[in-house]
Amino acid sequence: MSEILEILKQFWVGTGLSQLFQLDTELFGIMLPGELIMIGIACVFLYLAIKKGYEPYLLIPIAFGMLLVNFPFADLMVKPEGTQNGGLLYYLYQGTNLGIYPPLIFLCIGAGTDFGPLIANPRSLLLGAAAQFGIFTTFIGAIALGFTGYEAASIGIIGGADGPTALYLTSQLAPKLLGPIAIAAYSYMALVPIIQPPIMKALTTEKERKIKMEQLRVVSKTEKILFPIIVTIFVVLLLPSAAALIGMLMLGNLLKESGVVPKLVDCIQNSLMYIVSILLGLTVGAKASAEMFLRAETLEIILLGLIAFSIGTASGVLLGKLMCKLSHGKINPLIGAAGVSAVPMAARVVQKEGQRYNPANFLLMHAMGPNVAGVIGSAVAAGIMLMFFS
Repeated sequence: MSEILEILKQFWVGTGLSQLFQLDTELFGIMLPGELIMIGIACVFLYLAIKKGYEPYLLIPIAFGMLLVNFPFADLMVKPEGTQNGGLLYYLYQGTNLGIYPPLIFLCIGAGTDFGPLIANPRSLLLGAAAQFGIFTTFIGAIALGFTGYEAASIGIIGGADGPTALYLTSQLAPKLLGPIAIAAYSYMALVPIIQPPIMKALTTEKERKIKMEQLRVVSKTEKILFPIIVTIFVVLLLPSAAALIGMLMLGNLLKESGVVPKLVDCIQNSLMYIVSILLGLTVGAKASAEMFLRAETLEIILLGLIAFSIGTASGVLLGKLMCKLSHGKINPLIGAAGVSAVPMAARVVQKEGQRYNPANFLLMHAMGPNVAGVIGSAVAAGIMLMFFS
């Protein structure tokens, strides 16, 4: 009988259930069952992704990676030791750790992006640049709160509302913050329709929101082909540290605009995009272990990310107001809110808000200019941070 009890005891000790309720994580001086809490958070994210449709293509793999890494004894992120192999997620994570997955995402984004609105209205580039102001403002604020320069740079980049850029920069400068920063970055991308409208309304008058802009000129195929080549040469010569992101973004766009490799473009836009999204999301979620995620600084990161995103939106709108005055009312300042690089969510929000006050207004294409400029701007901002801190 005692042998049977001993076998049952050993079986119980070897299961994850025996450790799941252990008070092994300290938060604000209170000991908590960390893994159990993280499994609960992962389930909440799965609910939001599946039931509410919040960024499901990335939030589902992120949440599931978070779920897997917090099972006791699963050892999916364990490092290899001697002849002992590492965990599955450890090897998959090397694509994030080595900065491979985010540039591949940029390749896919480039293959699906039309830079025509930006080429037709080059002033849109200023709005995309203005929206990056939130990144550098929050960078200073994070340093003031005691974060290191590496950590502050990674936190500030959340303000660009560009998940792949945030992941790329964080993997290079502050890998231990990858979990909280990924959750914050993609959460704010999903919450663009909720966060931006109040800021847009507070900073503009009803008259400004009703402004109807002139139709953009037609952009030639030659211009669209030359654009990615010129941008790559200019940006990479000026800022070599941005080469990986800008290079992949512009390569994807050049493949699309050349029109000579349609099957390759279709593969990049669809198959490659989905495969890399799964790998990226799964491995980012795997960095959200209880030990790394349940810290007071996680709340600070989430709050600073919200501030960065809000400042970026406000900066774009305020520059839009200035351009509106300088153009004698020809530019609707709402399009400045699209300067953050959440493509195309921010542009759709501008379109929706514009039509709310003027049903005859069609701002989508005008907003896409600052929106795609924001993608370039966030990559350049990341390159600047890498230049100073790598």
